[in-house]
Amino acid sequence: MFALVDVNSFYASCEAIFRPDLKGKPVVVLSNNDGCIIARNAEAKNCGVQMGGPYFKQKDLFRQKGVVAFSSNYELYADMSYRVMTTLEEICPRVEVYSIDEAFCDLSGVRNCRNLKEFGREIRDVLLQRTHLTVGVGIAQTKTLAKLANHAAKKWPLESGGVVDLSGRERQRQLMAAFPVSEVWGIGRRISKKLDAMGIKTTLQLADADIRFIRKHFTVVLERTVRELRGESCLGFEEFAPTKQEIICSRSFGERLTEYEHMRQAICSYAARAAEKLRAEHQYCRHISAFVKTSAFSANEPYYGNQAMVKLLTPTQDTRDIIAAATRCLEAIWRSGQHYQKGGVMLGDFFSQGIAQLNLFDENPPRANSEMLMQVIDGINQKKGKGTIYFAGQGIEQPWQMKRAMLSPRYTTRASDVLRV
Repeated sequence: MFALVDVNSFYASCEAIFRPDLKGKPVVVLSNNDGCIIARNAEAKNCGVQMGGPYFKQKDLFRQKGVVAFSSNYELYADMSYRVMTTLEEICPRVEVYSIDEAFCDLSGVRNCRNLKEFGREIRDVLLQRTHLTVGVGIAQTKTLAKLANHAAKKWPLESGGVVDLSGRERQRQLMAAFPVSEVWGIGRRISKKLDAMGIKTTLQLADADIRFIRKHFTVVLERTVRELRGESCLGFEEFAPTKQEIICSRSFGERLTEYEHMRQAICSYAARAAEKLRAEHQYCRHISAFVKTSAFSANEPYYGNQAMVKLLTPTQDTRDIIAAATRCLEAIWRSGQHYQKGGVMLGDFFSQGIAQLNLFDENPPRANSEMLMQVIDGINQKKGKGTIYFAGQGIEQPWQMKRAMLSPRYTTRASDVLRV
């Protein structure tokens, strides 16, 4: 038995909980460089704010409807997500973090001693008390059905109280008959169009479809979805996240870069951040690549994009090695006279700690005390805040940083931003 717990309008809700004056007002959150709307609350949705639409095209609407816009505050969202997930881990036997704002909870043992709907309400109440965030809870035998139940809980909050229990087969069929097939978890626009053309328009029709027919015309993934809709659990519980196969750090720049020094600073910063993530995964890497590109939509300039890769003989997790390799890549692909919009660093070919084979002929053997130094740097940055210690190559002024003109305070992660009452 699974419960899917999903925070309602997560990014927008994180901004509103520290601003009581925004209660009942439309709130949106913008993407990097304040480009597009990536999150909106229910009030903003009712005002006609378009999800994914460019911010500059909707400024007049924002003024007319009193919509409050915020730049993306990733530190705040990550910390609030951590609080939600740790609270769930206290309440539920096992928790699988699915994304920054939702998690699957294993209720297999809970159903033997508690009413599941009451337990779902308890989850809502505890999270609201501790984090001031409202969640929807969907409960069912499979992950796909739990997703559908969660969708119903958020669509009809007054009728459901934010909790929908789909344990019974009759309720499952009633709900599936009310939802189009496009609402099913994992079914995109292309597949839903194809299903619609075949006469499968509702979720219930998909659940009742012949498995052999689905297998013949679609992939095994959709067959698994149909089985899940029928109550057959095909997606297991992943208590621990699988090891990453690659790490990418990339951002669009706040303004177009034309100088090599500014681009080098950006690549060094991305390399340092990628190295931090690599160590958090307890991995070493051998493939390090950097890429740059101009805007594909500039009318007066030809598009330029390129990538270069360095393969190390000995795997590393040392930031100094990764920065040096990324800089070599940048030197190979840099072209003067371009107006660069984006750059990034990618790490690949991972090795687990302790199993990397050293190379006798490597010109750059592992640095002495490398692991201890990286642990000290990571420890200080975790305790004192990101960027407390950084490498000189990352620069000081950093004119390439993304624009966040409407950034809210980091209420929970910076002492200087803590609210004063």
